[in-house]
Amino acid sequence: MKPNRRSAHITEGVARAPNRSMFYALGYEEADFQKPLVGVANAHSTITPCNAGLQRLADAAVAGIEAAGGKAQVFGTPTISDGMAMGTEGMKYSLVSREVIADCIETCVGGQWMDGVLVVGGCDKNMPGGMMGMLRANVPAIYVYGGTILPGHHAGRTLDVVSVFEAVGEFTAGRMSESDFCEIERRAVPGTGSCGGMYTANTMSSAFEALGMSLPGSSTMANPHEEKVASARESARVLVEAVKADLKPRDIVTREAIENAVAVIMAIGGSTNAVLHFLAIAHAAGVAWTIDDFERVRRRVPVLCDLKPSGRYHAVDLHRAGGIPQVMRLLLDAGLLHGECVTITGKTVAATLAGLPAAPPPQQDVIRPLSAPLYAQGHLAILKGNLSPEGAVAKITGLKTPAMTGPARVFDDEQTALAAILGRGIRPGDVMVLRYLGPRGAPGMPEMLAPTSALVGQGLGESVGLVTDGRFSGGTWGMVVGHVAPEAYEGGAIALVREGDQITIDARTLTLHLHVPDDELARRRAAWRRPEPRYVRGVLAKFARSASSASTGAVLDRFE
Repeated sequence: MKPNRRSAHITEGVARAPNRSMFYALGYEEADFQKPLVGVANAHSTITPCNAGLQRLADAAVAGIEAAGGKAQVFGTPTISDGMAMGTEGMKYSLVSREVIADCIETCVGGQWMDGVLVVGGCDKNMPGGMMGMLRANVPAIYVYGGTILPGHHAGRTLDVVSVFEAVGEFTAGRMSESDFCEIERRAVPGTGSCGGMYTANTMSSAFEALGMSLPGSSTMANPHEEKVASARESARVLVEAVKADLKPRDIVTREAIENAVAVIMAIGGSTNAVLHFLAIAHAAGVAWTIDDFERVRRRVPVLCDLKPSGRYHAVDLHRAGGIPQVMRLLLDAGLLHGECVTITGKTVAATLAGLPAAPPPQQDVIRPLSAPLYAQGHLAILKGNLSPEGAVAKITGLKTPAMTGPARVFDDEQTALAAILGRGIRPGDVMVLRYLGPRGAPGMPEMLAPTSALVGQGLGESVGLVTDGRFSGGTWGMVVGHVAPEAYEGGAIALVREGDQITIDARTLTLHLHVPDDELARRRAAWRRPEPRYVRGVLAKFARSASSASTGAVLDRFE
């Protein structure tokens, strides 16, 4: 193999002898300097079940790179367990970790002048962080998802991590015995892999497959299964071929490819976090994509898959039913995908899907046909109004009552809001307002899974609204609206809400409205003062000073 243009810097003779010497210390032979240098960004850790099963995938990727004629260099990326950090101060580091992961990958690939990079990740922020790093570095790259967890079981009930959060609400409401609560806690997470519903990790892995940056069929595999190891090895081979062809991420991640990914997110009922993350991914790719583009795609793409949190099935069930390729084939045939988009294999989307059945398999109802969708339009809606002029994000499908108006119950942090729910202080018809939880105000825009799950567990998921400038877990469902922008810390209208103000959430008209006259809001705004920053040193302080609005992805390098 001829020296790649990026690895040629270590083959230039005497002037590069010190560089070569360092590689000899790593076991290089003379012939190895003619091979492409391919990084493996390995997010393995024992911090979380999502990432505890990644090492064997990284090992398989290294073996695949070497077998295909490349030389592998392994480096680490950090992770934060959203599930473990939820409800604590640690949750503020979750979104921050997306940027840290992207920085790690960009820094190592650029600093080591790598010819390509394979990213192995599991937990939620591994996904967008890895993709952003790949796009910034823009050398041939592929994403290897660590795989989903297998479901847990108790008393005939299929479980996952969200079951535990909802059980907290059921137990405190007296709707569950202590013995059942403890058994659910023990059995909900039975092994390695990322959270099993169509939560954020599985949403993003599915979207990466649709984007063309992961192998077909790989995004819904279970971590413990051997097909996941084989897929990692095959991903490495495909990447080495992409290095030879000089097929780079920004050649693949075009506006049309992002539209394909968002169409799949709508079809599978994916996480609200996908909105925030794809705004950031588009920014890294240099692609024009706004929050209003999600609404444009939502209106034309139906929900085809009956998946948790609001549906019945897990990612492993989707995999058995044909996975993302089958969903994409249905969308392609309906004219809802751009078939000409190229993928990391070098094939177009249309060519990749050509041999698949035109209809979902019979005797399963995980994937619905286009003629009988779960919902006629997508579920991730952008709500605007005087409370969210830049936009807010809501899941609007599966709600018995798509609109409500109620009195505001105002909280300036998550902990007091959760205490009010568990103390039975929230009543049907209330609209909870959780603020100063945005990218800059929290800082870090933490997820509100603990409060929303407690509401569901107490039977209030359909009758209580929740509005926040923070985020939601992919496991959240109910009458909830997040990503409210501008955020409270920036003086957005959410900072001006007072206890008892009437708020309307309307999924039909896509509005979020505070029923306070403009002149009264102006008086409140004149009296408002920004709170002192919660952090003045370290990574959270840096994030608070640099993060853009949630409506533009909460990125740190939006300088224009």
